[in-house]
Amino acid sequence: MQLAKFGLDYYWEKETKELQNYAFIEQIKLANSLDFPIIIHSRDAIMDTIEILKGEIKPVKKGILHCCQLNKDLVKAALEEGFYISFAGAITFKNSKNADEIIVMVPDDRILIETDSPYLSPEPNRGKRNDSRNVKYIAEKIASVKGKSLEEIAKITYENAEKIYNLK
Repeated sequence: MQLAKFGLDYYWEKETKELQNYAFIEQIKLANSLDFPIIIHSRDAIMDTIEILKGEIKPVKKGILHCCQLNKDLVKAALEEGFYISFAGAITFKNSKNADEIIVMVPDDRILIETDSPYLSPEPNRGKRNDSRNVKYIAEKIASVKGKSLEEIAKITYENAEKIYNLK
């Protein structure tokens, strides 16, 4: 299955907000025309991402809010629009705000985990190059917050990945 990854990143490119918004909408149109689900990248662009998700040009095939920024409004908007929410290492950081509350917000049938490699290594490997060996720490955090076993979270997120990537 093809997925298109794009979105808004104001962390590095603050002066190109208008162009990024235009490109994001055009990319949604293209994904719609190709019947592709999308993977949304949103960094320091929460309100604009929400506005686009709720705007006139909506993704036809829902996808993934990648490397979820821990913002309740963004997660709520993505869930309302039918997206999966993918968590990365940031949920394990001691200074992560709202992580537990947002993990609880996401229903089991919409939760995914990812590395965002080579970035965002979870505790206890924060600051080191990230890779797939570290997803267990993300899954452990989710399991702890949701009161489930690591095996349950592994099964849930595996099955969700199968659905969104059409792997069965």
